[in-house]
Amino acid sequence: MSRLSSLVQKEFQEFRRDKKMRAIVVVAPIMQILVLGYAANMDVKDVPMAVYDQDHSSESRDLARAFVASGSFLVAAAPESAEAVDQELSSGRAEIAVVVPPGFGAALRGRGSPSLQLLVDGSRANTAAVGMAYAASVANDFSLRFAPGSLRIALPVEARTRIWYNPELKSRAFMIPGVFALLLMVITIILTSLAIVKEKESGTLEQLIVTPLRKAELIAGKLAPFVLVSLILICLALAACALFFGIVPRGSILLLFVLSLALVFSTLGIGLLVSTLAKTQQQAMMFSIFFFMFPMMILSGFVFPIANMPAPIRAFTYLMPLRYYMIIVRGIFLKGSGIGLLWKQLWPLLAIGVAVVSFSIARFRKQLE
Repeated sequence: MSRLSSLVQKEFQEFRRDKKMRAIVVVAPIMQILVLGYAANMDVKDVPMAVYDQDHSSESRDLARAFVASGSFLVAAAPESAEAVDQELSSGRAEIAVVVPPGFGAALRGRGSPSLQLLVDGSRANTAAVGMAYAASVANDFSLRFAPGSLRIALPVEARTRIWYNPELKSRAFMIPGVFALLLMVITIILTSLAIVKEKESGTLEQLIVTPLRKAELIAGKLAPFVLVSLILICLALAACALFFGIVPRGSILLLFVLSLALVFSTLGIGLLVSTLAKTQQQAMMFSIFFFMFPMMILSGFVFPIANMPAPIRAFTYLMPLRYYMIIVRGIFLKGSGIGLLWKQLWPLLAIGVAVVSFSIARFRKQLE
């Protein structure tokens, strides 16, 4: 036990002397939370819109004002011809165009069937889909102002929507927990792989081998400090989420720390595996990014829904520890989920961690012999 504590103490002393490593742990997480937190915003606001008004009635002008009042659109152009509408969309000055046909106002006043044409630039698929839905909703609400009172009460069923967990439908509330998970994964893999490979480059790892330390003690002593570093990283990330974005977990913070250690268990094992594959720090960085971090970021559901992926790709996502932790962290942050709901994500995460760490230790021992 004294040999293990001496090794852990030695690791902390190296960490304290390494200014670059301290910057990675303290400065990088806060900077990444800020940059990714502000950048990872999929809300649709102030979408530039072109309104081609062929009716020139008070109702058509009120419709244009209704689009602006919704907060989602900004009237950027008022073309006077179909060719001008096409030019506004093709040039990118407008992403959505509303064509108001002649007789629109008269149809509203006469209780007729008014129609509108929405033209959407589909080159930005997310903005196009969300913007089209917003525009259709604004147009529908506007038309209800002119509906007879009898039509409003004649509907046999009235649907009332109640949004749970994220009532304001802010994409940042969904993305920030994902950034939190991504940050924890990236930092722990990089720290572990670079720290061990750095000792391999300097020759100090070979010196540790000839000491009385058993191999299990050597592995535990190398990885134990990074567990504490991970806990510090979680505290910094939680503080940044609360201070800069006002996003705090709705569930138990203690549970978040405990379940985060399950991810750290897996990512430290991945970092150890990378250290057995790489001979230099540059190789370790490349291995980490292209073989582990980038695939996990794409296939974890951080940005792209797993349900939309092809079946073979969906099957491959079950091997990604970040897939399970992404559900855990979003469940605690947004829904206040407890262990009764999250244990189904915990046990495969632990199973992957045991497999990765066991395989990494086997390769590490094989390399040292």
